[in-house]
Amino acid sequence: MGLRPAREDDLPALREIERAAGRAFAGLGMHLVAEDEPPSLEVLREYASDGRAWVRTDHRDRPVAYLLADVVDGCAHLEQVSVHPDSAGSGHGRLLVEHLVAWARQRDLPAVTLTTYVHVPWNGPYYRRLGFRPLAEAQLSPGLRHIRATEAAHGLDRWPRTAMRLDLGTT
Repeated sequence: MGLRPAREDDLPALREIERAAGRAFAGLGMHLVAEDEPPSLEVLREYASDGRAWVRTDHRDRPVAYLLADVVDGCAHLEQVSVHPDSAGSGHGRLLVEHLVAWARQRDLPAVTLTTYVHVPWNGPYYRRLGFRPLAEAQLSPGLRHIRATEAAHGLDRWPRTAMRLDLGTT
């Protein structure tokens, strides 16, 4: 098992991880989310070439989970983290989030933000356990407001969503 930057040859596997992980939402009646198309190879390539995509790998160096990061309003932003269901519950997501926190600290960014579903067990409650706190509407930065508006325009607000923040403090 390892954690490394995503490579070009990983990108098709990342799309498959996303599809497989998304199927769990169907069991919650969230078919729109379950059927959402993963990021394109071009989008994934941009994240990888910018050094903002990481993978957790199995013993054969094949990706089993991945994370994409942005910088939004001066904070690291967890754009996407997905774990293949066959590897769920093994700490891959947590390790990727911890890596993002370290990446943000290395860049002197004050926080990590994300948007997520409030009640989905592997979303809002999971991120709370990792130390993230929900943000009230008035606490959203312009970039987070834009992300939330885009999500709403895509119909994702059919289920309660929130933005969350993990303050990193001083290094």
